[in-house]
Amino acid sequence: MVYDLLRSELKKRKYRMTVQREAVLRVFMESDDKHLGAEDVYRILLDKKYRISKATVYRTIELLTDLGFLRKLDFGDGMYRYEIVEKDDAYHQHLICKECGKIVEINDELVKELIERLERETGFFIDTYDIKFYGVCSECKKKMRKSRHTKMM
Repeated sequence: MVYDLLRSELKKRKYRMTVQREAVLRVFMESDDKHLGAEDVYRILLDKKYRISKATVYRTIELLTDLGFLRKLDFGDGMYRYEIVEKDDAYHQHLICKECGKIVEINDELVKELIERLERETGFFIDTYDIKFYGVCSECKKKMRKSRHTKMM
């Protein structure tokens, strides 16, 4: 289905559906909601024995972003990551571990309540949002506790 939509959108803009474009999109579709950078995609395709240049991967990712199939994410670590844009995907928030870089997508009712409260208090109609929460994941928190416990002994 997504491939048909991409093929149609490319045709409208006078582009062709190439094997490389389909391969890059497939990497994202098979990524299990991981947030991949262009280098990640390039390595995955090389591991799958695709013959593709790094420049083609970067150009394809930018094209897929421009066409609205991918969302470009900046988590403040100097590297852009991308993810598939789902239909009606207007609400978006992430938990980001400052220690290991783990990224978790959340869909929390508390955030929706916050949005509703902001709308009431400011008069804004909020149709999309992108919120990033920074902290320490449970695995890193355990390591930090273990490290502190070891130092105290």
